Amino acid sequence: MNITIHTDPITSLEVDVLAWPITSEQEFSGELKDTFGALLNGLIESGETKGKPAELTVLHASADSSIRAHYLVGVGDALDANAIFKAAGQTVRAAVRRGCTSLAIHVPDAGLVRPAIEGAWYGSYQNNAYKDTDANQLEQLVICGTGDAAAGDITGQAVNLTRELVNTPANDLGPEEFANRAKAEGEAAGLEVEILGDDELQELGAGSHLSVAQGSARPARLVRLAYTPENDSTDHLCLVGKGITFDTGGLSLKPAKSMETMKYDMGGAGTMLGAITAIGRLKPTLRVSCVLAMAENMPGSRATRPGDIVRAMNGKTIEILNTDAEGRLVLADALTYAVRNVGATHLVDAATLTGAVSVALGNVNVALLANDDALANRVRAAGQSIGEGFWPLPMDAAYLAPMRGEQSDLRNISGNRNAGTITAAKFLEQFVDKTPWAHLDIAGTAWHEKALPHAPRGASGVAVRSLVRVAEDWS
Repeated sequence: MNITIHTDPITSLEVDVLAWPITSEQEFSGELKDTFGALLNGLIESGETKGKPAELTVLHASADSSIRAHYLVGVGDALDANAIFKAAGQTVRAAVRRGCTSLAIHVPDAGLVRPAIEGAWYGSYQNNAYKDTDANQLEQLVICGTGDAAAGDITGQAVNLTRELVNTPANDLGPEEFANRAKAEGEAAGLEVEILGDDELQELGAGSHLSVAQGSARPARLVRLAYTPENDSTDHLCLVGKGITFDTGGLSLKPAKSMETMKYDMGGAGTMLGAITAIGRLKPTLRVSCVLAMAENMPGSRATRPGDIVRAMNGKTIEILNTDAEGRLVLADALTYAVRNVGATHLVDAATLTGAVSVALGNVNVALLANDDALANRVRAAGQSIGEGFWPLPMDAAYLAPMRGEQSDLRNISGNRNAGTITAAKFLEQFVDKTPWAHLDIAGTAWHEKALPHAPRGASGVAVRSLVRVAEDWS
């Protein structure tokens, strides 16, 4: 998709569609009034156009117009970053469905250019890589306004990289394939990349990570990606992602229905790869690394058994009572590696970690659990600026008690279902060596269960844009 900024009069445009975001106040641009004055009044009087979110009204232009149609796209009470993101995505999807290849969006505020472009990329994504189809694509996007298109272009494509990876079936994206893709994407973004295999993980003592992979014929991988600014910063943020490329539950086998979407269980690693590649291209002043822990959780003859005790990279022993609580096992070693081998001063991890988070927060907010209020506030502020919600949950010391083992230092599940998202986070906290750390449980938000006006069903790419902004706004 070719993106340009258009600052000349609207009348000089030549596009299939021009979209106008409309708030519930129904204040129309003078240029729009000039074209459709009386018709706009009629739409308001009839109640056909109210400016409600996701409302879309099509106005067809005259035969001699260089703009074939105008879309009035409702955004609700205010035109902010979240509203323009969704409106742009909805507009792209509506235009593509009607066979359009060129689209312009009227963006009245320079500060909204970036989220408008990100939203357009979001709406342009089509989850049909495995279909025999020649689906229409948007070829040209014109932003009518003033601003820089580069950042939105970079971040928008990074979000779609995450969505593409999460949507890829596990037969085509095991740990090795994922690691190789991460290497290619990382190097293209100018990052340093290192891939560790079984031998290297054994040498590091990553018994927790390797215990998850041993039931699969596909070996584990750990990928490190690094962005170093020209003037190296004192702070060093590391993004850590859970990369379970498929999760059967291991010997604690999931029910068939619960297994259908488990290709998405590498969503945390997909999120962090999208974020670090955007960071590499945007070049903030903060040093940022990324650690992706990859494994496939299968019930093979060598699979870890409930009751087995393994030793993690930091020396702590873990009794594995349920092999379906495997994400925390790969993250345990990845977090230790990030502190001890990468030298991170701050950590953020993302993982599709617990089903309990959906019970608590549904698919609206990402659960945010942290040992450092300042870092948690950075994440929340970045999310609020673009409309991604991160909801803090408590991390009282008492929540660790159910995760302490009888024969081991820790157990990988508690004895009951209470506070499952929190107890999982308290388990992870034992592997960060008191480094400032924030944990994002995206299990409820990483997947759209149904199509939305601005997105198809499937991977959501949640948190990529927020994490990029955390890096950009750090100073």
